[in-house]
This record gives sequence, C-alpha cells and structure tokens, in this order.
Amino acid sequence: MSALTTARGRGPRRLRWLPIAPATLLLLLFLGGPIAYCVYIAFTDMQLTGASSTHFVGLDNFRRAFVDDEFLNAVVLTLVFTVLSSIVGQNTLGLGLAALMRRASRPVRTLTGAIVIAAWVLPEIVAGFLLYAFFERRGTLNDILGLLHLPSQNWLFTLPILAVSFANVWRGTAFSMLVYSAALGDIPQEITEAAEVDGASGWQRMWRVTLPMIRRSIATNLMLNTLQTLSVFGLIWAMTRGGPGTRSQTLPVFMYDQAFLKALIGYGTAVALLLLLVGALFSLVYLRLLREEV
Repeated sequence: MSALTTARGRGPRRLRWLPIAPATLLLLLFLGGPIAYCVYIAFTDMQLTGASSTHFVGLDNFRRAFVDDEFLNAVVLTLVFTVLSSIVGQNTLGLGLAALMRRASRPVRTLTGAIVIAAWVLPEIVAGFLLYAFFERRGTLNDILGLLHLPSQNWLFTLPILAVSFANVWRGTAFSMLVYSAALGDIPQEITEAAEVDGASGWQRMWRVTLPMIRRSIATNLMLNTLQTLSVFGLIWAMTRGGPGTRSQTLPVFMYDQAFLKALIGYGTAVALLLLLVGALFSLVYLRLLREEV
C-alpha cells in the first residue's frame, strides 16, 4: 500500500516540471548553447581572416592575456571605471538624490525625477554621443566655462577615463535613485522621529539609522550596478573608442578590438570569459554580504 502511495505521489511531482519544460529548453538552446560554444572558441586559435582550419591551443590564449600589457592596462582601467562610476558615483549620488527628494516639494521631485530618468532611458550609444558633444573641445562644457571666464578643458584627451566615468554616472544614477527611494519609503517614520527626538542630527540619523536599515538594498544595488558597469561598451566606444591610445580601453572595448578589429576571435573570447570571471567574483562578494545580513 505504501509503495502504491509513493508511486502515485511521484507522478504529480514529475508533472510539476512540465509547465517550465519549454522555457528550460529554450534557455538551454539559445543561452546555454552559445555560452558553451564561446568556451570552446576561447581554447582555440580561431580567427576572422578566413583561415582554413582552427586548432585547439589549450590555455595559450589565457597565458597570453596575463603577459599582455594592453590586457593588464584594460583590467586596471575597468576597475577604476567601475569604482568611480558605479560603486562611488551612481551609488552615492542615487542615495543622495533619493534622500533629498523625500524632503523636496512635489514639483521639485517631479522635475528632478524626470531629468534623471530621462538620462537612464536613453540608448547607451545616444548617451555616449551626447556626452561626447558635452566634453569635446568645442562642446557645451567649454562654452559654459568660457561664459564663467574659467579655463577650458579637454578631458576626452587629458582624462578620458574620468570623462567616461562621469558619463556613466550621469546615465545610470536613475536606477540607484529608484532603488533607494523604494528602500527609504519602507523605513517606519516612527524610528526616524524617535531618533530626532533623542537629539540625533541629520548625518547621525543617516549613518546610524537609515543606512543600517537599507543595507540589503545597498548591497543589491551595488551588485546590479557593478555588473552593468563591467559590461559598458557603447558609451565608451561613442566617446573615445578606448583612446587616446589605450587610456580609456576597458575590458569590453579591449575584447572588441582583439576579436573584431584584429580578427583574433579566439583571444577575444578568452578575454570575454575573464571578464565574466571578474563579474562572478564581484557577485560572490555581494552575495556573501547579503547572506551575512539574513
């Protein structure tokens, strides 16, 4: 009797997978398949030059990367770009805007939100051209500096990684602002009022009350922003194409240059896998922080 009951129980459990089977199959076909093929390419000398054959080269592409000065430069610039524009820029500015908008009047909140979100919804390539026009030597920024009788700048040449970092902050801050606006809205008003009655200043309330209560939102926002920033390509390509030289060539730009401009598709794919590994390491750190908060 128990065996019959067990057999009957297994039937419904097996059928529970049936509704998601088509979606699982499509994911394996259109996501898992290309990823597996990319992993294969990374271990070959495949080129886009019409070579008659492709050979398996093992770890040669990865060894080449770690002795390639341009690759190491791209790693450093990717970390600088990520820290400046995502971890510091978007995260801090998004939190500041969310906190200020809670105290602002409705017209100010509406106007500020519209301006910030407008930058976010722009296609990446369009935002890149807009910021190029802003920073270019004959662009908007120098016109403003000229009206203020201040020295002109040429950041696209002298500080290109700073220029593209600022552009990414301008474009991506809206996401952080929306995340933190929702998180701040969930804080019970009684807690902040009690801290204010106890004599806590605005900074003390932010540091000792608000930030601890939204720490999970902070970790989640940091993870999502970091992963998005690591993959930024169109914005940098439109503004500097990784130049001058290689002074703003982050890993996605370096990968594109090697795979498609220099036709080294095997080497470029190996760099893409290393970039995937960097993103995975960041994700593990943030997931560990989230787990510790449970």
